[in-house]
Amino acid sequence: MSITTAQEALEIVKSGDKIFIHSVSAVPHHLVNALVARADALKRIEIYHLHTEGEALYTNPEYAENFHTNAFFIAKNTRKAIAEGRGSYIPVFLSEIPKLFTQHIIKLNIVLISVSTPDKSGFCSLGTSVDATLAAIDSADVVIAQINKFVPRTLGDSQVHTSRITYFVPFDEPLHEVTWGESTDEHKRIGSHVASLVEDGATLQMGIGSIPNAVLAALETHKDLGVHTEMFSDGIIPLVEKGIITGKYKKRNRGKIVSTFLCGSRKLYDFVDDNPLVTMMRVDYVNDTSIIRQNPKVTAINSAIEIDITGQVCADSIGYNMYSGVGGQMDFIRGAALSEGGKPIIALNATSKGISKIVSHLKEGAGVVTTRANVHYVVTEFGIANLFGKNLVERAKELIRIAHPDHQEELAKAAYERFKHHSSIEF
Repeated sequence: MSITTAQEALEIVKSGDKIFIHSVSAVPHHLVNALVARADALKRIEIYHLHTEGEALYTNPEYAENFHTNAFFIAKNTRKAIAEGRGSYIPVFLSEIPKLFTQHIIKLNIVLISVSTPDKSGFCSLGTSVDATLAAIDSADVVIAQINKFVPRTLGDSQVHTSRITYFVPFDEPLHEVTWGESTDEHKRIGSHVASLVEDGATLQMGIGSIPNAVLAALETHKDLGVHTEMFSDGIIPLVEKGIITGKYKKRNRGKIVSTFLCGSRKLYDFVDDNPLVTMMRVDYVNDTSIIRQNPKVTAINSAIEIDITGQVCADSIGYNMYSGVGGQMDFIRGAALSEGGKPIIALNATSKGISKIVSHLKEGAGVVTTRANVHYVVTEFGIANLFGKNLVERAKELIRIAHPDHQEELAKAAYERFKHHSSIEF
């Protein structure tokens, strides 16, 4: 282990290197800024990352010849660069990203991470993100770690011994925080509908954002819920404090909240700090369908950009324009479907800026993240559609029923034109 400055540590980077950056709120911004400061001396650096929060200066137009970003999941900070060709999107299931590194399909030279201060045994914690970062550490030639007192010490696979780190750079900076405003009436109605599908003793998977938060807020009369999810935010804290989340009936990691990354406020980061209730695990475990299905009544709550009247879900693009990524949606949709009593759910607003998100057909160029065969429940503020076991005509009727009333007639006409060869068809 060598303790040094960011500037000195980043001198090891040479043109053509492949660099992985720690994920979500765990981005080591001090190290990233030091890398960008060396831009004039570097060409064709390939940067790899999952979702990241905060500034991503390496995506700025002036660095187009120096850095090229490769996103496994696109966040707001890289969307413009990817749309303009200064970056690329790599479509992949979240559960399979680690093997890209461990099998050297992508050979990483350097990994930039943020870690907690070492404990008396020499172990640091990856804090808020384990995901594919652990595999990146195991696979790269050089690991540069920003020691940051603000990184919470989480337990599980997040423990990394100092002997596995090449350079230590002490620098304290608060983790990026994300908060969401008050839920809208639409979100509250969606949350209430989804909560009606959640059974006592269920194991939850949810994302982060307004709809997941509204769902969690609607679960306050439930009992003995468990959590096995790729990510979570502040919304689970009240349910833990009220004894609603206990993990009592989980068959894997019973009694534990299992996740692979998290993002939220300082309150969340304090909540997970040295908390034995929370187990942060590598993503190829958390998102492994064979693991997910072992828990009872897995209720997977995911969202979509649009869904067509047969149930095809687009969740990663707006037409040809890449917006986010495949992520773990299919990992958990399938895992929930295979779980005893499980319920895969797609929850979304019926409209966005007045445009229906339930459509007669997906936009040209739109990607199908979840196939029509994988979709069971679809929820909007106007109700719940159950597509499982239904034919295409029945699916269309179910989805039109939960579309915004302003768009139902148009959707019904499109459905009639598509399916009019069916006998006695009515919409």
